Amino acid sequence: MPEMQGPDKTFRDGLAKGQIHIQQCDDCERFIFFPRVLCPHCKGQSLTWRAASGDGTVYTTTTVRRKPERGGDYNICMVELAEGVRMMSRVDDISPDNVKIGQPVTAFVGEIDGVPAVLCKPAKG
Repeated sequence: MPEMQGPDKTFRDGLAKGQIHIQQCDDCERFIFFPRVLCPHCKGQSLTWRAASGDGTVYTTTTVRRKPERGGDYNICMVELAEGVRMMSRVDDISPDNVKIGQPVTAFVGEIDGVPAVLCKPAKG
């Protein structure tokens, strides 16, 4: 597999440091995810990395079924962050069947198979 470069590398390097950063266009001020070199909204070329709030809502979810000896069931979800971007994740610390669309969550940096990844947990309060 070739070595990562560009905006994806910057995003992954942030995760390795325990930070979730997303890009914001300096021209139209909209947030962007997946990392890019041009704003998909206005084609602006000046993008700034900003720390994500971590506040989000489950937009959609599904349960992946696995045998217990293979780690058991887990969920995959699309989370919409407060900044307006959506990203794939999963909600930990809760049964996969209890993850619901519209559920408030908090994003954090965890690991999947030893690789830093954006994960979520149910929001408190």
